[in-house]
Amino acid sequence: MFARHHRRSIRLKNYDYSQSGIYFVTICTKNREHIFCSIENGETMLSEEGIVADKCWMGIPTHFPDVVLHEYVIMPNHIHGIIEIKKSMDVLDWDVRDIVGAKNFSPQRPHPSSLMNESIRPTGTSRTIGSIVRGFKIGVTKGIGYSPWQRNYYEHIIRDYMEYVRVAEYIVQNPLKWGNDCFYGNE
Repeated sequence: MFARHHRRSIRLKNYDYSQSGIYFVTICTKNREHIFCSIENGETMLSEEGIVADKCWMGIPTHFPDVVLHEYVIMPNHIHGIIEIKKSMDVLDWDVRDIVGAKNFSPQRPHPSSLMNESIRPTGTSRTIGSIVRGFKIGVTKGIGYSPWQRNYYEHIIRDYMEYVRVAEYIVQNPLKWGNDCFYGNE
């Protein structure tokens, strides 16, 4: 008899991942293979695959006009980046100097009336952080001719300015600290 594997979602329940917010994402290669670049003296030297990944990353706003890209880095076996979803209809002005990512609170339980009115709850995955990452992965896969990706990705909602500064610094410093990185192995 075969065992069934049930994947648990690492996403927040009842959180609308299409709403304005700032997200830190990490996308890894399958088996953590080093294909995107090498690191020499703290500098990334992109491979052909890395050049494709860089072009696809920079092309995200072309496909998702509500997206603003912030710091990112392409590492040998993963990519870190900060993605801002900025809806023009939202009341908040999402400025990095004054961010309150994810509106600075945890997802609330749905109001009972919203359970009866399905149109209030978020539906589908269009223009969510997941669809942005999926589109990026598809672009890289088509560009290099095979899928280099592990399944899924890591995402973290950035909730305030100090957290943004800490994450941005981590991304920028990542090549300098490559030898100590948790993704360093599998070279």
